[in-house]
Amino acid sequence: MNEFIGMFAESDPANVSTSVKLLLLLTVLSLAPSLLILMTSFLRIVIVLSFVRTSLATGQMPPNQVIIGLALFLTFFIMTPVFTEVNKEALQPLFAEEIGIEEAYERAAIPFKEFMAGHTRQQDLELFLEYNQAETPESVEDIPLTMLVPAFVISELKTAFQMGFMVFIPFIVIDMIVAGTLMAMGMMMLPPVMISLPFKILLFVLVDGWYLIMKSLLVSF
Repeated sequence: MNEFIGMFAESDPANVSTSVKLLLLLTVLSLAPSLLILMTSFLRIVIVLSFVRTSLATGQMPPNQVIIGLALFLTFFIMTPVFTEVNKEALQPLFAEEIGIEEAYERAAIPFKEFMAGHTRQQDLELFLEYNQAETPESVEDIPLTMLVPAFVISELKTAFQMGFMVFIPFIVIDMIVAGTLMAMGMMMLPPVMISLPFKILLFVLVDGWYLIMKSLLVSF
């Protein structure tokens, strides 16, 4: 370990700076999937889109690649102000060697904390604070990420399931009407799903369903 530290101490400062930047970049890239799922709007978006596909009963249409790709683009669109602030307040000063890595981490965490705190229910946050016997934070910056992130995820799951439930209601009504009609006609052997699918798609297209879903997701943030 001492030899490793000595190697950096004897190296040119410019080379050390480049090595630190490369190490930081590799660390961010390795953690990017987890950060994307747990600390952004991606979780809510992808769950709601999955609910839409399930409620339509279209199987793998649209495919997973389309759902994830659309969720990623919406996430970057919604999170652009947060990413811009992180780049301005943390990354650029770090690359300019105006601040250290620890201070850059603290600065980068603040925009994410503000975003997550704005979409986290109070009772979810209190659950983790009480479990850890922690004092009530005076500001958003004082909330540890180890408590804020799971509270944010729970809140996002509840919100996504609430939106998914609202998406399901009209299609369940169609299924019930079709099933009741088939039973009244004595057509017990005909699968109701096969008959109701065209009506579901027709309803979804007529009300411009994708527009309404995208609008609801954007407004929810």
